[in-house]
Amino acid sequence: MNKNNYIVIMAGGVGERFWPVSRITRPKQFIDILGTGKTLIQQTYERFLNVCLPENIYIVTNKIYKDLTMQQLPDIKEHQIICEPTRKNTAPCIAYASYKIGDINPNARIVVAPSDHIIFKENIFTDIINSALKTAANNDWLITLGIKPTRPDTGYGYIQYNSKSSFEEDPRLKKVKTFTEKPNLELAESFLKSGDFLWNSGIFVWSYKAIIEAFEKHQNEINYIFKEAIGKYNTPEEISYMDTAYATCKSISIDYAIMEKADNVHVFVSDFDWSDLGTWGSLYDTREKNEGTNSVIGKNVMLYDTSNCIINMPDDKLAVLQGLDDYIVAEYDNALLVCKKSQEQQIRKFVNDIKLQKGEEYI
Repeated sequence: MNKNNYIVIMAGGVGERFWPVSRITRPKQFIDILGTGKTLIQQTYERFLNVCLPENIYIVTNKIYKDLTMQQLPDIKEHQIICEPTRKNTAPCIAYASYKIGDINPNARIVVAPSDHIIFKENIFTDIINSALKTAANNDWLITLGIKPTRPDTGYGYIQYNSKSSFEEDPRLKKVKTFTEKPNLELAESFLKSGDFLWNSGIFVWSYKAIIEAFEKHQNEINYIFKEAIGKYNTPEEISYMDTAYATCKSISIDYAIMEKADNVHVFVSDFDWSDLGTWGSLYDTREKNEGTNSVIGKNVMLYDTSNCIINMPDDKLAVLQGLDDYIVAEYDNALLVCKKSQEQQIRKFVNDIKLQKGEEYI
């Protein structure tokens, strides 16, 4: 396994859209939300052991999740956990992790991936990641993985690629033309018909050199903050510097900050059966259904005239549901959610209202 391969797993989100099962103290990446016996971050970590040495896997998370990360990933050493003092979206955390890794190995080739995605065809995924890493070693490109869309989903970002582009590295590799963030239904339908659009997976591959050059060119304000820390990375001074400097960094995603601006972006056309698991609805799509097309977790759930629902109940709780169609029913600890699946975008509003009216005890 190549010692220059590094993985950055982003695990700092709070997963509000999976409330009430996902809480501030235990967000979705630390939950066995699929009922497999392993949490999402554990599955992600194990997936990357096929392409990277264990000591080259880094977790970026909020400092309040440091202990939880070490509990769930006991093979990870403390120095492999990068703790953000505050949430600033994906661009700052990627800059931070890149400089920290580059301090150790300036020849690093880095994969950046969320901690909460589902990938069913892991052998295809591993093959594409390995091909992308080889490409990144030979080219100063920013590489992303795009997923062949199966429906006009308005919840995903889209990547348009040049269908005529072809590279010796891998025929699945294409030059990116445009990024579009969460289009309306009419636009998403046109994307699907055109055949040259992919879902944006949020998984990236590049060399340390390429991503730092991109920050210098397109986000020098962010780059300056982390460049100033050279000499402090991987020393006792790093944490105290970041505690102060991180707060001054603007909050922006890597897509807006870099990917949409750069002209050296390429995409792997991928088909490894993927879901970003962003909502209860996306979880419903991936889970097995009973004869009433309900997806049920919970040993004591009784259903009558109920269909197309996703139900997530504790094993020690008896739930009797009658006459529901297309609902989310989820309970954890001191909170119960009953919500139309088609209205699940309201969950973030619910969480905000709860915070304001009932306090943080319930979130």
